[in-house]
This record gives sequence, structure tokens and C-alpha cells, in this order.
Amino acid sequence: DQTEDEVKRLLHMVVVGGGPTGVEFAGEIQDFFEEDLKKWVPEIKEDFKVTLVEALPNVLPMFSKQLIDYTESTFKEEAITIRTKTMVKNVTDKYIEAEVTKPDGTKELEIIPYGLLVWATGNAVRPVVRDLMSQLPAQKNSRRGLAVNEYLVVNGAENVWAVGDCAITNYAPTAQVASQEGAFLARLFNTMAKTEAVEAELKQLSEAQANAKNGEERNQIFDEIRERQKQLRRTKQIGPFQYSHQGSLAYIGKERAVADISWLSGNIASGGTMTYLFWRSAYLSMCFSTRNRILVAVDWITAKIFGRDVSRE
Repeated sequence: DQTEDEVKRLLHMVVVGGGPTGVEFAGEIQDFFEEDLKKWVPEIKEDFKVTLVEALPNVLPMFSKQLIDYTESTFKEEAITIRTKTMVKNVTDKYIEAEVTKPDGTKELEIIPYGLLVWATGNAVRPVVRDLMSQLPAQKNSRRGLAVNEYLVVNGAENVWAVGDCAITNYAPTAQVASQEGAFLARLFNTMAKTEAVEAELKQLSEAQANAKNGEERNQIFDEIRERQKQLRRTKQIGPFQYSHQGSLAYIGKERAVADISWLSGNIASGGTMTYLFWRSAYLSMCFSTRNRILVAVDWITAKIFGRDVSRE
């Protein structure tokens, strides 16, 4: 006994966040409706709707304009509504309140009802991070996370490092950046451990040299000290963190994807079905084992032939 407005609200899927995660989810849920749900429940096809909400002027801001335009045109074909320049101000259990910037620059508050809301705009600062920020004077101007230097050391804390979502750097808060930050810190900590070991050896050699019984033994120890000093200088020659962008991929639905791939000194931008196949091959390559790759590939093939499994176990 639901009203028409209530049915439309329940069948309105709203995705907040126009980055790769939000775009991919919007594309996937529209695919799910077109390929499976519409066959099982055809009576909802007139009311089912997907809306992507983004505060910036366009979706996928890290991609080239060519790919942004391609994504927007593909979403238009798929009947996915894109609401740019729309900032969410409040969320309730049935609707969101959003501040919409009009073409003339004026702003107005709009109510957007939803049945399913997906939040894909990033993470809030965790309590433990907020507590650390409050205790460090150097972090007083930080809002979204811990400010770090070029070695990922937290400003105001000598022996604390931060990576990923809790850290504020000059790079986009993506998994690719966080992965490289983690690898950098692993090398840095390994270097620091080697440095401490060499410095301990140098201290022992200096003491042994002072207690040497003759000049020959003293000279031999001196040669060892010089070798350890050279080793120490080589070990300490680790530069600051530098991010190497390997490219960006995003699935946009309808078996299409977009890719901005770094190549030599430039970028290669592509979109379409071939890019979708490349996107899938990239996902398979990131699986940790051959068994996982086979299982994922079989799942894709099964879903393509028989449809997605929507049964309840």
C-alpha cells in the first residue's frame, strides 16, 4: 500500500562522490538493473533511477577532459543522472539535503529523496588521529588529517610517520599513493635499521682501536672503520618520497571503461570496450594467486552467461 512517491523514493539509488569509486558503483548498479533486475521485476523499470552527486564541476577530476566528457555521455546513454556542483549538507534516513550551485552562481538548498545511499567521498578523521592532532601544536591548522613532511614524518612528532587516508600530502588520497607510501616507509625503516647496526659496529671498532696493542692492529681496525663509514654514507643516501603515477582506471558501465595511463613522458587516454577488457585484465593481475585469478575469471564468465546470482542463501 505504498504511494507512488514512496515507490519512486525507494527505487532511487543515490551515489555521493564523483571519483572512480562512485562512478564505478553507479555504473555497476545500473548494469545490475539493466541486465538482471529488470528481468526479474519488470514492473519497477519505470521508477528505477540512479543519481551520482558530486560537489565539483565534473566527475572524475583526476582524468583528462576527453575522458570526463566520454564518461558523462556514457552515463547519459545509461540514464544515470549526474548532479555536479551539488554539495551534501545533511543526511537523513529518507533524503539528503544538498546545496546546489546554479549557472549564475547562486546557491539553493534542495531535498533529494533516496532508497539507497552510497557514500563514496572519502573518510572522516578517525578519533585516534584527531587526538594526536590535538596534542601537536604543529598540526593546529590541519583539518583532514596529519600534515607530514617529504619523508612522511608527522609534523611536530620526530618518530611518528603517517601514510594513507590519515596523512595529508601533495598527492591525491588514492590506494595507489598509499601503496607507494607504504613501500617507501618499508625501505626507509630497513635503511634506518641498517644504519643503527653500522653505527653500533663503528662504536665497537672505535673502542677496539683505542685498546689496540700495536700499530699494525690499529691500522687494520682503521681500515675497517673506513669501510663501515663508506657503508654508512651509502645507506643514508635515501631521498624523500616521490610518487610515480602509474595511471588511473575506472569502469563506467555498459562494458566500457576509461583509462589515463602514464607512458614515457606523457599520458595515454582511452575509453570504450577495449579499455574495459584492459581494466579487467588489470584486476586479474592484481589477484594474489593463480587460484584467485581463476575463480574471479570463472565468476565473470558465469555472471555473463547466466546472470548475477541474486538468490538468498
